[in-house]
Amino acid sequence: MIKDILLILVVTFFAINMGASGIAPSFAATYGGRLIKKKRALILFGIFVILGALFLGRNVAITLGKNLLPQELINFDVALTILSAAALSLFLANILKIPQSTSQVTVSSIVGAGLYFKHLYWKMLLFKILPMWVILPALSYVLTLLLYKQIYPPEHDNLHIYQKIFANERKLKLSALVASCYVAFAIGTNNVANAVGPLFGAGIINIIPGLLLIAPLFGVGALILGKGTLETAGKEIVPLGLISSTLVLFVTATLLIVASILGIPQSLVQLNLFSIFAISCLKNGHKCTIDHHITRKTFLIWIITPMISLIISYLLLFIFVKRP
Repeated sequence: MIKDILLILVVTFFAINMGASGIAPSFAATYGGRLIKKKRALILFGIFVILGALFLGRNVAITLGKNLLPQELINFDVALTILSAAALSLFLANILKIPQSTSQVTVSSIVGAGLYFKHLYWKMLLFKILPMWVILPALSYVLTLLLYKQIYPPEHDNLHIYQKIFANERKLKLSALVASCYVAFAIGTNNVANAVGPLFGAGIINIIPGLLLIAPLFGVGALILGKGTLETAGKEIVPLGLISSTLVLFVTATLLIVASILGIPQSLVQLNLFSIFAISCLKNGHKCTIDHHITRKTFLIWIITPMISLIISYLLLFIFVKRP
């Protein structure tokens, strides 16, 4: 009974922290562009995460539940350990107000368990997941850079584009809002599975009921803890305008949905920030963007927290769980 209560608390804590981290990549661009108020962004985020989880959340949950670690090794205690390690690591990133990848800390926790049990599906990790963690953020940066170069800086050759855009400014604002909801939907397709996958692997809950129960907690997390990460990504890296906001959102959400269809747990946080970095590089130069204290702090946290997640997972299993 005590373990059941502890698991519920850990899953709730993890989902709330995922919501706090996920609000930044979905609505930071729109919020930074002053297109939506903070409270409305938080509410819409919760609604569309739920829809994304229900429609396309299954594939990633299967990957995390049985395609990284043999399902026979994932019992109640192991699932609890994996989720605890991931939740603690993500909470650290949120305290530091740096949007962190929920997928990376979850995968790192599972890898820690695999190292402890000396059994991990390395092919899935090394040849599918890790390459996508490099390729998709790079694509996000390159696609944003190439597309935004077509309109920035304003020149004689592209002034006609600006004329068409600002002649339909109301429609553009609506498009930006739709894009933000599109990103929240994409988060639901991928990141809710981070909590559901280990529970499914342990046979504690089926995928669809798990998605239905956990997805609403993302909205709760955004409301409680998401304000700091929203400010960081939306205003402190680079102020985003109407056009750049919409571009960032559509590029990153589309790439994440592709990953979800492929069953790859992928970081929308990183897709989003690499896209924002591309805008910053065009406006402020590569050197200024790289030297920005937020950029340096972000990359440092991205490196540290997955390692912390892996180590915590391994140590907790070493202390509390015997190898079969």
